Amino acid sequence: MAAGIADHDHSEATRLRELDDLDALNVLVEPTFQAIAELAAHICRAPIALVNLIGADRQYFKGHVGTTAAHMSRRVEFCPHTLETRQVVEVADALAEPRFRDDPVVAGEPYVRAYLGAPMITSHDVPVGVVCVFDHRPRRWEPSCHRAMATLASCATGLLELRHHHRQAEEVIARLREAEELKNAFLRTVNHELRTPLTSITSYLQLMQDGDLPPATEQQFMQVVTRNSQRLRTLLDELLLLSSLNAQTLAFTPDGEDLVTITRAAVDDIAETACAGGQTLTLHAPVRAPIHADAGRLQHALWQVLDNAVKFTPPGGSIDVTVTVDPAPAVEVRDNGIGIEPDDLQRVFDDFYRTRTAEDQGIGGTGVGLPIVEKIMRIHGGSVHIDSRPGEGTRVRLALPAPAPAPAGEREPGH
Repeated sequence: MAAGIADHDHSEATRLRELDDLDALNVLVEPTFQAIAELAAHICRAPIALVNLIGADRQYFKGHVGTTAAHMSRRVEFCPHTLETRQVVEVADALAEPRFRDDPVVAGEPYVRAYLGAPMITSHDVPVGVVCVFDHRPRRWEPSCHRAMATLASCATGLLELRHHHRQAEEVIARLREAEELKNAFLRTVNHELRTPLTSITSYLQLMQDGDLPPATEQQFMQVVTRNSQRLRTLLDELLLLSSLNAQTLAFTPDGEDLVTITRAAVDDIAETACAGGQTLTLHAPVRAPIHADAGRLQHALWQVLDNAVKFTPPGGSIDVTVTVDPAPAVEVRDNGIGIEPDDLQRVFDDFYRTRTAEDQGIGGTGVGLPIVEKIMRIHGGSVHIDSRPGEGTRVRLALPAPAPAPAGEREPGH
């Protein structure tokens, strides 16, 4: 008995999951299913016909004839019984059948006496509903009606699945269009990010090649060439890093580290840029914050967040970096910059996505920084969360798992 109950529960869970996957209960009466109900009523010369999906608590009508109701209770046994049998079910006189004579629709309105129903069974071999007809008088249904009901049930199931596949196809097409737009935006951005330093390098080298430059000018030109060469190398390194993270081929060597030391190194790396931009950069941190991490990868993620804060905070703005250890180690970077629009905030972790503000204001970048941050945090078992409001600034929180207690006698990092 226990095994039978368990099997039924498993079957019911599978059936309800199939209905959910098909999103079949989202829209009730639909013209195509209404047409099937009307055809069933016509073929069988019945006053009531339903295309009926059996939910957890109710039976939902995708099409109906002879009733204005959109659903009925699961206590009405005819259709659930048809699902259980998985075959066409005929009831010639409900009052003569102990299973049905006390049914609400038999004992009361609409005083059903006869029933004919065929199960709707999906391509996954899961019964989800019934195409059925009712009559107010006892009657036998002709064999042609049995065949017609089975065919209509098959058609109704096919329509359910076709509608589901059509909706999936539309979602895929929308994603492909978004991917195409991202690709085109990325190519435009990378073209600009590559062409600008290359043009500068070529121009300055040509001037140096022409000769007759004072040594000081030549030295100044050489610094420009070096700076733009470094810019190109950084861009290529970022693209390769993102590719390695996506392919899960990135070298990752975590060890016992100190989050304060890593954060201070990232702050020191960006401090000169922040100062040149007229921003105040402040670090708030405890003495130590032990973590288990790949120091180089984590520092790079922090630098990306800080670089964004600097780029999107106007001169005179402030950037506060806070390291916390309770309840788990984390770094929070808060700025009072231009902020992020809500629509953009949902996509900032998409590869190559650039916000409309960055595009409109010509703020440099390739749309790989935050995706890299999110992926680096993920391989650490941590997370990144962003809160932002346009015109009010942005808060980025990088959270890491709490480190496991060190074995007795083991030295902590930095000691």
